[in-house]
Amino acid sequence: MIRKIVKIDEDKCNGCGLCVPSCAEGAIQIIDGKAKLIADNLCDGLGACLGDCPQNAITIEERDAEEFDEVAVDAHLKEIGRPAAAHGHAHAAPAQHGGGCPSAQVRSFSPPAGGCPSARLMSIERPAVSGAAPAAAAVSRLAQWPIQLHLVPPSAPFLQEADVLLAADCAPFAYAGFHEELLKGKALLIACPKLDDTAPYLDKLTAMISHSRIRSLTVVHMEVPCCTGLIHLARQAIARSGREIPLETVCIGIRGDRK
Repeated sequence: MIRKIVKIDEDKCNGCGLCVPSCAEGAIQIIDGKAKLIADNLCDGLGACLGDCPQNAITIEERDAEEFDEVAVDAHLKEIGRPAAAHGHAHAAPAQHGGGCPSAQVRSFSPPAGGCPSARLMSIERPAVSGAAPAAAAVSRLAQWPIQLHLVPPSAPFLQEADVLLAADCAPFAYAGFHEELLKGKALLIACPKLDDTAPYLDKLTAMISHSRIRSLTVVHMEVPCCTGLIHLARQAIARSGREIPLETVCIGIRGDRK
């Protein structure tokens, strides 16, 4: 049947992934670093994903396509673990980047400052060590969301001319001084070179360095061999960007010590 359906220009797509959560039917996925319509029958043709593409790579065309199938959509969403879509209505325009998925909404905020009530509410009391003086409250130094490299678009405002910390997923759990010694004053990206599909990460990190004019990059990795993949990723991205920026590496031991 001839009907309206999403068309993605892969030459314009930079793989930022903003269109993925904005598609309530889960019809778009990032594959080999590009957004792709995975099945015609999953796309309702309403175009909720159009406004979330910073590259204007998504349009609506009329062509011969399989009919939209709500049953197939529900089965697909169940398979990928996303909530069921609301069918038969126009999608509301998202208020922020990332569509209706809170995990992908781009936002910047000021980290809590020591001493203010909001900081006390968000602080974490470290357990006192027997025979030692009481520990001071730990304050979060996180200043943006999201933090997962897969979800952060290269055009995120908090990346503009920022000092960026690229950390292995395990590092903040292993190293007690992560916030004060490493994260303070930096934008954060986290990734796991062993478990993540890192194929799209090189293009994305390259775009962040070149287009957002990142000032410096610090890579925090665990001492396990697979984790050095983050260092290789950072070096490749800097080389491909055509810019020379400082690169620092920090190794965290599996017992939580700084190597």
